[in-house]
Amino acid sequence: MPTTNSVFRPELGVLAYEYSLGAAQQGFIGRQVLPVFETDLRAAQYPMIPAEAILEMQDTARAPRAAYARGDYSFESAEYYCREYGWEEPLDDTEAMLYRRYFDAEVVAVQRATLMILRNEEKRVVEATINNADLPNGAVAKAWSSYADADPLADINKAKDHFRFSVGLQPNALVLDVDILRHISMCDAVMERIKYSNPNALRGELTIEQLKAYFGVANILVSNAVYNSGPKGGDLKVETLWPRNRVMLACLSSGGPDLREPCLGRTFVWSEDSGLLTTESYREEQTRGTIYRVRQNTDERIQFVGAGYVLTGVTE
Repeated sequence: MPTTNSVFRPELGVLAYEYSLGAAQQGFIGRQVLPVFETDLRAAQYPMIPAEAILEMQDTARAPRAAYARGDYSFESAEYYCREYGWEEPLDDTEAMLYRRYFDAEVVAVQRATLMILRNEEKRVVEATINNADLPNGAVAKAWSSYADADPLADINKAKDHFRFSVGLQPNALVLDVDILRHISMCDAVMERIKYSNPNALRGELTIEQLKAYFGVANILVSNAVYNSGPKGGDLKVETLWPRNRVMLACLSSGGPDLREPCLGRTFVWSEDSGLLTTESYREEQTRGTIYRVRQNTDERIQFVGAGYVLTGVTE
């Protein structure tokens, strides 16, 4: 084993983990889109159910003394390979003493490192899913930002038809940025339909529960996550992590242990090395400070492209 002067910090690891649990409240939805699957292997093959197996229809009749019919399809093989990601935050001894009457600088350092990990993890999920050109996609009839003409329900129902007649799956989630959610709440067609079951519904302020009933989906995952895309030291340029001109209808994993579950994908985490988040620290005497590190080993893997459908041109 290689020698290291870094120290595993389980008490700070608990802090980082609890901080990450609040990720949804901070606008991060990546772990809901691709739920975590922890594994003790860094890389491996795993079984994946083929689309034709989902729709298989065979004769189930049995004659006396005859054997029962049985499935004979084979699972396809897919692979994952976890890569290491990490971030360090230095804390100078002098700064720690200066600021301790105002806040715990150690806690802030761990939270900053955790936030960097979460933001990059979210970006990888975005690129693997809604920005993935391999996922089926289609344009909406009218942009949802055109409030008088748009019909979001008709667009979603068309996407549901794609699911039904291409892979036989029932989508269970709609994934979108919060800006798109606001546009939906302003559409005439949406308000016209919702007012009959919710006469007190307010334009521009529809609730998630109201929209779940409107679209007929079990979950609506809304991102509020942003990042600075400007150069370091330059002007701040805030952008959204999830796109503001497209949404994704998907069949998402329940997060259980069955990798054969037909779903969009999972986040594989190599638990033997790092787990979901590992927190460490070490001294750096040349700067008379302590370095706090948060790291992980993951692979955000699409398992079944047919379990996702992207609607484009949602905003103009």
